Amino acid sequence: MTLRDLARKDVIRLSNGENLGRIDDIEFEEKSARLTAVVLHGRSRCLGLLGSDDNLVIPWQSIKTIGTDAVMVEPDPDADLHRHR
Repeated sequence: MTLRDLARKDVIRLSNGENLGRIDDIEFEEKSARLTAVVLHGRSRCLGLLGSDDNLVIPWQSIKTIGTDAVMVEPDPDADLHRHR
């Protein structure tokens, strides 16, 4: 599977069915080349004139299933999804 394949899938939170968006980027450890997280870019506000929301970073271990149409995630309650610019 490629990043392009992942980017075509909706990311859904298992606990409530919330559609979090689509994967825009990945994070990985340089030394081991191990994937550590996926990144969903923040949505533009008012066509980008008011900036955008923070990026959503989802730890790789929070991904429970990668299906044909969606990526299902459920973060650890102690290490919830986090946002950053």
